[in-house]
Amino acid sequence: MVTSFLAFVWNPSEGIEIGSFVIRYYSLMFVVAFALGWYIMKHIFIRENEPLEKLDSLFIYTVVATLIGARLGHVIFYQSELFREDPLSILLPIRTKPEFEFTGFSGLASHGAAIAIILFMVYFSKKIMKQSLLWMLDRVVIPVASGAIFVRLGNFFNSEIVGHETNSAFGIKFVQDFYSKNDAVLNTKIANPKEAYKAISDNPEFSYLLDKVPALHPSQLYEAFGYIFVFLILFFMYWKTEARKKEGLLFGMFMVLLWSVRFVVEFVKASQGGFEEYSTFNALTTGQWLSIPFVLIGLYYIFRPKKV
Repeated sequence: MVTSFLAFVWNPSEGIEIGSFVIRYYSLMFVVAFALGWYIMKHIFIRENEPLEKLDSLFIYTVVATLIGARLGHVIFYQSELFREDPLSILLPIRTKPEFEFTGFSGLASHGAAIAIILFMVYFSKKIMKQSLLWMLDRVVIPVASGAIFVRLGNFFNSEIVGHETNSAFGIKFVQDFYSKNDAVLNTKIANPKEAYKAISDNPEFSYLLDKVPALHPSQLYEAFGYIFVFLILFFMYWKTEARKKEGLLFGMFMVLLWSVRFVVEFVKASQGGFEEYSTFNALTTGQWLSIPFVLIGLYYIFRPKKV
């Protein structure tokens, strides 16, 4: 990251290079998220005297549910045209139109992941844990909150899910969001996209190209920062209070806190598409409309009448 006159310039490499192999930062953040989640759940299982062999099943199925749910959620809520235009790209890391391209797994929606995880927990809590659904959800939301932090950091490294233009001190120039690889190559006449991006960021000869890049809110970092507090609050409530004994309380707090953060950050986030494009729903973004029911569900579990 270097400094321009008005904003930071963000033009990261794709990942950590080991010879010809590249560990992409986005993928690495997912690995960190799942590994940290496994570590947190391990200590929760130990505290609850639950057999650790069940943890492996929980980990595997949660990973699968998260990725499939997040991908389907993105397609359903934000890119439904793929069902008719390019169905193979929905669950495969490719694009077949307008031409075949290996894209990697991209286009993931946290709302879809949340729904898939909850649905999976219905099965897991009953068939494997032999516990109530809320008992399971009260505990799994802690590692999920920690994972959300690293997913948003991954989005930042990918220069995606950026914010609106800003003149504030928080503004960042996302070079790779503004210029596609083809645009970078065509404008600089440098055949290697990596070198082309570097030239735009660092070479005074191409300063006119950098000047065209607007400073945007780093909405990914705002969201990640908010999720740190969500995680810390849930972590404290579980380990330092009696909240874990009040079934549904931690789950409710998670739903209210995390989706409230998402709702607020959406005000500075650039449109991701979806049904906000229709005049009936354009008062709020798609992310905000989808967050409202999650917050209401959370409020119910926080304030629901206690059984006598």
